[in-house]
Order: sequence, then C-alpha cells, then structure tokens
Amino acid sequence: MKIYIAGPMTGLPHFNRPAFRQAALNLSFEKHVPLNPAILPDGLTEADYMAVGITMLQRADAIFLLTGWQFSAGARAEHALALKLGLEVIEQKGDHLPSGRDE
Repeated sequence: MKIYIAGPMTGLPHFNRPAFRQAALNLSFEKHVPLNPAILPDGLTEADYMAVGITMLQRADAIFLLTGWQFSAGARAEHALALKLGLEVIEQKGDHLPSGRDE
C-alpha cells in the first residue's frame, strides 16, 4: 500500500524530519511504500511544499498521521483532502508530542 506521511514540520527541530524518516522506515518494514514529503529539499516556499505534498497524497492509498498532526495547518489540510479522497487514515500510536507547533 502507498502511504503518505503527514505531520508537523514548521517550528520543530530539523523540521521534524527524524520522525518522518522513522515513520517511512517503519512503513517500509511493513512492506508499504512510504510517500515522505520530508525528503524535499530546503529552500522551497510553503506553497511549493504543499503542492508537491498534495500531488503525493493524491497517489496514496492511505495517510499516516504523525503525532501532533492536529497542530499543523498543512497536515490538517492534508487530512481533510485524504478524507475527501476516501483514503484510509492511520494515526501514529503513542503519547509523545513534538515540542513546538506550526499554525
């Protein structure tokens, strides 16, 4: 299954890329194809990141929501689109919340 990873990035250390990488690795171990927007290079605008992410999400079968996704405007938008597209929604288990929020 192709699974898009969504979660908070802005305002977090290293843009929360370690959490995205770990999720991608875990999904790969489960024989899924992770679609990881955190692999995009630095230097794009927020609109560019969202455009590429939405395109990735449109090709996915499911969305994987990292802990704290509710605090990210971008992840909330991706979640809403995933619901509209009828994708399976998978939330990360665990109580760890990233420090920082992006609104």
